[in-house]
Amino acid sequence: MEAPVLSRRDRERLARRQAMLDAALAVFAEKGYEGATLDEVAERAEFGKGTLYNYFPGGKESILFALLDEVYDGLVAIIEAYFTDEAEQHRPTRALFRDFIAALIAYFSERQAVFMIMVKEAQRLMLDGNTAARIFAQRERLAETTAAPIQAAMDRGALRPMDAHGVAHMLMGNVHGYMMYASCPPVDGDHHRKARAFLSSPEKGADFIATILFDGLLTEQARA
Repeated sequence: MEAPVLSRRDRERLARRQAMLDAALAVFAEKGYEGATLDEVAERAEFGKGTLYNYFPGGKESILFALLDEVYDGLVAIIEAYFTDEAEQHRPTRALFRDFIAALIAYFSERQAVFMIMVKEAQRLMLDGNTAARIFAQRERLAETTAAPIQAAMDRGALRPMDAHGVAHMLMGNVHGYMMYASCPPVDGDHHRKARAFLSSPEKGADFIATILFDGLLTEQARA
């Protein structure tokens, strides 16, 4: 089904909204979410503060959630693009999931600023009932979307029968943990250099995570 053609007015409105989000992300990355003000976002976006409220009535928090929604929408789109019926039927399961993990890492690597904002603000947002419900809903949406191809792989005998929803959380949790490791602040030392090397190569990161998830840590000798 083709997407509806937007009018020029709608396209311009979407472009203005995106410009505001881009400006907010830049300001949040520089000053931190708590330290940033709407005045600074408006100045960076070159719009009046009142115009920002027209697009985001809840102010700064509405902008933050719009940024988070964009990230989750992008993640769901990656899942739907990778796990098509044709791909699941004709590609080896391990290779399919390994490439999917590489795509996730590349996606987050290209959006390090918003990823770090998500990490820093997650705890605060989860302490408030209203915002926690919205965050939880997005996480569950992501888990359910990820669980579908996992369950399909289990049904065709390619993966062990387990709780697909739990495995989905485990997979995403491993990617999140990897990104935390690879995005650590600059410090001296060999560990940091290794972390940055991982971040520069989604392929290496995907191999690392896929080995842990699909092959395990034990050697064949240790399993005997």
